[in-house]
Amino acid sequence: MKVKKLTALLLAGTMALSLAACGNPEVDNDTPAAETSGTEEASSGEEAASGEETAKAEAPAEKQDVSLRMWGAEEDQAMLQEMIDSFKENYKDYANFDIQLGVESESTAKDTVLTDIEAAADVYALASDQLIDLVKAGALQSIDEMDGALQAYAGKSIGDIKSANAEGAVGAATYDGKLYAFPMSADNGYFLFYDANVLSEEDVASWDSLLAKAGEAGKKVGMTLASGWYNASFFYGAGFTTDLNEDGTTSIDFNKSADCTGVQVVQAMLDIASNSAFAAVPDGDISNQIASGGLCAAISGTWDATAAQDAFGDGYAATKLPAFTAGDKQIQQGSVAGYKLVAVNAYSQNAGWAALLADWITNEENQAIRFEKREIGPSNNNVAASDAVAANVAIAALAEQSAYGVVQNVGGNYWDPAATFGEMIAQGQIARDDEAAIQEALDTMVEGITAPIQ
Repeated sequence: MKVKKLTALLLAGTMALSLAACGNPEVDNDTPAAETSGTEEASSGEEAASGEETAKAEAPAEKQDVSLRMWGAEEDQAMLQEMIDSFKENYKDYANFDIQLGVESESTAKDTVLTDIEAAADVYALASDQLIDLVKAGALQSIDEMDGALQAYAGKSIGDIKSANAEGAVGAATYDGKLYAFPMSADNGYFLFYDANVLSEEDVASWDSLLAKAGEAGKKVGMTLASGWYNASFFYGAGFTTDLNEDGTTSIDFNKSADCTGVQVVQAMLDIASNSAFAAVPDGDISNQIASGGLCAAISGTWDATAAQDAFGDGYAATKLPAFTAGDKQIQQGSVAGYKLVAVNAYSQNAGWAALLADWITNEENQAIRFEKREIGPSNNNVAASDAVAANVAIAALAEQSAYGVVQNVGGNYWDPAATFGEMIAQGQIARDDEAAIQEALDTMVEGITAPIQ
């Protein structure tokens, strides 16, 4: 049976704040946090956003014994242990903590958790595209319900957390109007790497000028088309959408009209793919192609920053994606904006403390530490605006592109038809001027994507 979760109860001016399944401390009615609703700003917004605030509730006469388990990526273990230690130090007057750290990648968190939700860690990181499935499975604690604990002990409200982080990251952590996770990073997206010794800022502003200049230099521009993660960027830029339905199917309008028609978007893609200066790169092979020396620009993400820096040397540069020509319009290419989040297990027996730990490891101070130690792009607005982040070529470019990124919510039937369609574009299997054939290809892709889940 699911244990009772922490909530803030305002009764007759007194808030009983539960941080564990039993033995909960009382918070006096004159505590500032007890008088602040979850939709209002905390009384000290600057403190709340900084990650350096001290706990607000009065320390209990007798400390609780609190046991928690936390999962994180293997490469982050040493850093996460330091964050755990600082959390324990910050709240040492309130509880005796036993916090066990385990290894679980953000990319596989959903599959592991759904194997046995009750046996999963109290706190764990996940990729944003896993959130909806976890919510629907009843695996995630609503963070909105943790507002009382956050205000009383961390000196911040849910509103403060939302305002401290990028709007896209907050949206990725939200389902049906409720916040279900704490934003941790905003670096799971793509942009354009380029060699500034070959290309100018003006050259990389549009696909037309980019390919023209690359061709003059005897170089190519690389991009993966046979992937629904990458090729959807043209459609998203033109105002087309995808969404996940309640039954797990995908709604998609790529075969219709938005800022232009779907046919015009495909014609733009065909124009790019057929250019002799364009290289259609297999999914996962961009790094090797950059290292080969044949490219002067490539669309990828922070994971290929080292390869680009090595290949382009002192010309290493990066920026947002180019604009493309669709019909008579210049359209800024969109992208998929991916985020990393930290969630609380809905079955945690210490949900309040788990929420405080999740908040701690994702606050401004610790996002700055993540960037410093691992070059992980922050979702926190203050860290993202810092000089250190601005000086990082790849993350600065990702931040620039994020204004055109969308969270890609799709079902399992999306990927194969989208990849097949992209491969048809890459291979030039559709004639650019055959609008009927292009429409038929779009309709076939959409039919496959929207098919019922078997």
